[in-house]
Amino acid sequence: MKSWIRMSYSTALLLPLLLASAGCEGPEKAEAPAAPSAAAAAPAIQEEDVARISESIADESLRRHIMTLSDDRMQGRLPGTEGEELTVAYVSDAFSEMGLEPANGDSYYQPVPLVGITGDPSMALTITGDDENLVLKYKEDFMGFSSREQEQVEASGELVFVGYGTVAPEFNWDDYKGVDVTGKILVMLVNDPPLPDVTRFGGEAMTYYGRWTYKYEIGAAKGAAGAIIIHQTEKAGYPWGVVAGSWAGEQFVPESADHGAGRMPFESWITGEAAAQLMAMAGQDLEALKEAAAQDDFQPVPLGLTASVSIANSIRRVQSRNVAGLLPGTDLADEWVIYSAHWDHLGVSDPVDGDAIYNGAFDNATGVAALLDIARAFVALPAAPRRSVLFLALTAEEQGLIGSYHYADNPLHPLAKTAALINMDGMNVLGRTSDVIVIGLGNTTLDDLVLQVATAQGRTISPDMEPEKGFYYRSDQFPLAKKGVPALYTDHGIQYVGRPEGWGLEQNAAYTRKNYHKPSDEYDPEWDLAGMIEDSRMLFQVGLLAAQADAMQEWKEGTEFKSVRQRSLAAGGGR
Repeated sequence: MKSWIRMSYSTALLLPLLLASAGCEGPEKAEAPAAPSAAAAAPAIQEEDVARISESIADESLRRHIMTLSDDRMQGRLPGTEGEELTVAYVSDAFSEMGLEPANGDSYYQPVPLVGITGDPSMALTITGDDENLVLKYKEDFMGFSSREQEQVEASGELVFVGYGTVAPEFNWDDYKGVDVTGKILVMLVNDPPLPDVTRFGGEAMTYYGRWTYKYEIGAAKGAAGAIIIHQTEKAGYPWGVVAGSWAGEQFVPESADHGAGRMPFESWITGEAAAQLMAMAGQDLEALKEAAAQDDFQPVPLGLTASVSIANSIRRVQSRNVAGLLPGTDLADEWVIYSAHWDHLGVSDPVDGDAIYNGAFDNATGVAALLDIARAFVALPAAPRRSVLFLALTAEEQGLIGSYHYADNPLHPLAKTAALINMDGMNVLGRTSDVIVIGLGNTTLDDLVLQVATAQGRTISPDMEPEKGFYYRSDQFPLAKKGVPALYTDHGIQYVGRPEGWGLEQNAAYTRKNYHKPSDEYDPEWDLAGMIEDSRMLFQVGLLAAQADAMQEWKEGTEFKSVRQRSLAAGGGR
């Protein structure tokens, strides 16, 4: 243990840690005489302190948190339920007991107002042609929802195939080509256009344009009456069962002044099989349309069909909560480093094999467990870090990153003064790996810190091995990244120690197929948390280095969020 800690904190890394705790900025300042101060009297953070405290992130405490948070008593941790009450109390009590300060005035809670909407599952989607109808069944053929706060929603319109439904000026791409789709129902493909020129869009890596959230946003901006996304497992990154499970039951949207009027009346997914039937009814071939949609000269295709749906909604208002605990810093206390993990999951919904509780043990009881153990490690340091450190357990991630978007729009501290964010979502429960995956590798200077710490652990770092799934846009770091905050999201590696080549990717695929967003995502006493421990210790040290560094972390040249950060710093007085 001593050897890799020594490597991690020697020379360039150790010296700033030692000097920072004495209120110094470098060797020159250290040699200059100065009046005694409280900061100078504070004990330094020595490498043996970091080694000892890192070891306190251990199996027993992590396992206890995971077991508690994913227990049936938590009812799947859905916002607005008793499961939320139990979960946020557990996290806030832990923050209080370890000595973190309330981050929102005298409260550990940041209110997040939500609207819960439950659509009647008896809804049907009817496709009408000149001489035939196609009635699609809820959950079996399609999943549909309305974000509008209306007890009865009627949506109908002519169907238009719009390819990938994307307008991306920076990639010289526009699927709409000026066609007016006001009042139409759009049929579109998930993910990005698969172009041979990898400099357009992300090559194999999904961009935000490929996300279903973007598809609905652009549809609303175009005045469409609805959108139908064609599901493809390999393109979406998950099977139809995930869509059916995630979209069933109560769905949450942020409370808004227009009560959802700015959203399309109808947002939906359709299976590939049902889409093929629909296209055949229109005299079109789905595979041929996919090929056409990947060409620059693609034009929207009117399908000569209409779609209609009637949705009866039950509506309630919910005051959910982000949970936030703060460790104040010293000479750079006005700059914050944030650790985040979402506490919510899917609650109690349609049973699968007799089990209706969606416990979310991996997703994301593991992330909250890591958050709590890392927070406890920071509190145990012999001196506070230079920057303040915020520990943030977020609500409603499963509903579209709502808690994170709410924090980004209503930060507890200016984002221009937020030095870095480290997000944890699904930690390693299958054993040690010789590698670390950085989602969005090359985006920020935080990657350099990960490299240094991982190297000291004897591990390598690699980019996302499944870039087509767009993980960077699917977790809670994204809303803050969009606002310019340098954000890190790591994933467990795939090179498992003592396992054959390819075993890690096989396990990822098996989890997505069998457990992702299903009741079977439950705690398993056979889980090997050695990899989670090593990753959590790494993230503790990465955050500590970010908290101690002279400068805030930065986006690297050529990244999509660097200009946003520069504008944020200019407007907000950040360094």
